[in-house]
Amino acid sequence: MNIQLAFSPGPDCRKMIMSEIANSEETLDICVFTISDNQIKDAIISAHHRGILVRIISDNFKMYDEGSDIKELAGEGIEVKVDVSEYHMHHKFMVIDAKRVLTGSYNWTRTAELQNAENIIVVNDISISGKFLVEFEKLWEGAETV
Repeated sequence: MNIQLAFSPGPDCRKMIMSEIANSEETLDICVFTISDNQIKDAIISAHHRGILVRIISDNFKMYDEGSDIKELAGEGIEVKVDVSEYHMHHKFMVIDAKRVLTGSYNWTRTAELQNAENIIVVNDISISGKFLVEFEKLWEGAETV
């Protein structure tokens, strides 16, 4: 099992997210509380344009925050859903090619990079990423298309 980790504030977490997106070969299943970092948004759009199957689940309330990139991602033709709950969908994980999982406390925002003490871990293990995919599919089935 191969594990990588990074901490913020600072650029390391964002760099790790963007590297995993750029190195994806087939699929990105993204389940995050919010996305408002334009560089991450642009990397996701680039992956989509190069043929990566991208699916995103985000929190239904955070979609309306100023600076949220959720609607723009959906507008690019990416499959985007939000939870249908009065509570927060607070996950922060991405399954890459059904092989690796990136997870941690890091919110996909500029504040997370510049100010917050947060973390990211990438685990290259199919059995662990498979468990995250099961959770993703469960949430996907109950979510609403943007």
